[in-house]
Amino acid sequence: MILHVDKFLGQFVQDYGVWVYGILFAIVFAETGLVVLPFLPGDSLLFIAGAMCATGAMNEWALAGLLLTAAVTGNTVNYLVGSWIGPKVFDHHWRFLDQQALRRTHDFYERHGGKTLVMARFIPIVRTFAPFVAGVSQMTFARFQMFNLIGALVWVFGLVFGGYYFGNLPFIKQYLNLIVLAGIGAAVVPLVLGGLWKLVRGKTRGSRAS
Repeated sequence: MILHVDKFLGQFVQDYGVWVYGILFAIVFAETGLVVLPFLPGDSLLFIAGAMCATGAMNEWALAGLLLTAAVTGNTVNYLVGSWIGPKVFDHHWRFLDQQALRRTHDFYERHGGKTLVMARFIPIVRTFAPFVAGVSQMTFARFQMFNLIGALVWVFGLVFGGYYFGNLPFIKQYLNLIVLAGIGAAVVPLVLGGLWKLVRGKTRGSRAS
């Protein structure tokens, strides 16, 4: 579904018509609001949806407004769950939580503060965990909502209208799957390299100490 989101979405529009708005709302809300569903398509889905709006299949302003609502409310629910569970989340090993991704997001959040919520919108997996960690870290609700709204506006409108204006260009359509893979790689590879660098640096320090 992630690699062929254009065919998946096109089929949904064809089969369900106006109900596709509700389906897209549910996907974006779940990907941003439910910490157990970080694997759902996000960036590529918004871009392709914008490209389909350019063909007349959907209304771009209605779609952008709806997905903005989904992104903001999804993050808010995620934040509230995190604030309710609290710091004990790091002390328990629940099966439905990826502890490694959670701690990586927490470290990233500690370094960059509130702007993480804006930056994380464009990083798969981190996007799902960032509001949860904000809640766990007891970030104030007003401050959270400010960064939540800014990030959602940039993410949703940037990708939907980016797809609207550029998604139907022949080059983009021909190499869409490669572009999606490149986008995923650009987001994930730096995180992996960062983790490996920390691991190597930790071992180096350990060997020096011994």
